[in-house]
Amino acid sequence: MSFLSETLERVKPSPTIAVTTKAQELKAAGRDVIGLGAGEPDFDTPDNIKAAAIAAIQAGKTKYTAVDGIIELKRAICDKFKRENGLDYKPAQITVGTGGKQTLYNALMATLNPGDEVIIPAPYWVSYPDMVLLAGGTPVAVEAPMQTGYKLTAEQLEAAITPKTKWFIFNSPSNPTGAGYSREELKALTDVLMRHPHVWVMTDDMYEHLVFDDFKFCTPAEVEPGLYDRTLTCNGVSKAYAMTGWRIGYAAGPEKLIKAMGKIQSQSTSNPCTISQWAAVEALNGPQDYIATSRAAFQRRRNLVVEMLNQAEGIKCPVPEGAFYVYPNIAGCLGKTSAGGTKIVDDEAFVTALLEEQGVAVVQGAAFGLSPNFRVSYATADEVLTEACKRIQAFCAGLK
Repeated sequence: MSFLSETLERVKPSPTIAVTTKAQELKAAGRDVIGLGAGEPDFDTPDNIKAAAIAAIQAGKTKYTAVDGIIELKRAICDKFKRENGLDYKPAQITVGTGGKQTLYNALMATLNPGDEVIIPAPYWVSYPDMVLLAGGTPVAVEAPMQTGYKLTAEQLEAAITPKTKWFIFNSPSNPTGAGYSREELKALTDVLMRHPHVWVMTDDMYEHLVFDDFKFCTPAEVEPGLYDRTLTCNGVSKAYAMTGWRIGYAAGPEKLIKAMGKIQSQSTSNPCTISQWAAVEALNGPQDYIATSRAAFQRRRNLVVEMLNQAEGIKCPVPEGAFYVYPNIAGCLGKTSAGGTKIVDDEAFVTALLEEQGVAVVQGAAFGLSPNFRVSYATADEVLTEACKRIQAFCAGLK
């Protein structure tokens, strides 16, 4: 009899973390490796936010707080939702967790029973299905291929809903594809959801501020006010303010759900880091000019990477609306053999050979539920991205 739980047997470790770890190990062993696996801005946290954290420490704000966040941060989050999304929430409808991942996980733990289904458009962020499994639910992946811009259609959503569906997880702009849904595209989905009052909506708006060209971000409860009472709108400071390591995520929703999520958190981690909470207050209430600066840099990098990857033989790379990822298709590379002798049978073989032969670490599409693809995170310096793309071009040119 296994010592480990059956629940643990159902899940796998995060593939994105595995790729980053492998790249670090090769670097430590002296290999010249470029890691494009981690979804983390390479910019430093803005100075005003760091100063707020130091001030909090010096003022002795280092004790436990309320389990799901200080009132000052909850008020700042309410103001953010009103200012940027036109959504009215009161502090009792806000929860703050240790990163966005914890808020999603708490919601699933608080609501899922065995047999409950959760619809997840694929490609998806690697953690969604495994969190559903950990919470005892059943993930239902629905493939949104390159032909639809990696976006789920209303018809697909309608077909996936059953009497057992409890949640629909919606992520725009998306990790791993960067695909963003326009207001019209989102309205088509919310119209479907309005016909199925038993289905709740969980949004992951973490990349809200990283949108390019003329794309306008919108979130489900904003597009369809009729969904307000069954939507959990999730966000955080990680990507917008380069605060990944500070670990602050937050969500807004019906008070009953927020209270239930707080109950889960009270018996797992208790409050998020006090100092990080005060830093997040400054992030949301302070100057916002950092956002435009980082957005411009990411748009430039997106353009560079898309152009160079589309010059690689056998690769097709769509232009994403946001985030800092591209999700190129490698159908044109399958069945060939690399210069190092690896048969490219699938995207996993492709990324393994690319790392071993050219020293570029990317994540296989299989990890995100849609193949044959790979994900590139372009949250790194322009010259590094240029070199990485040259190596990918060389790798593809060597396929026979």
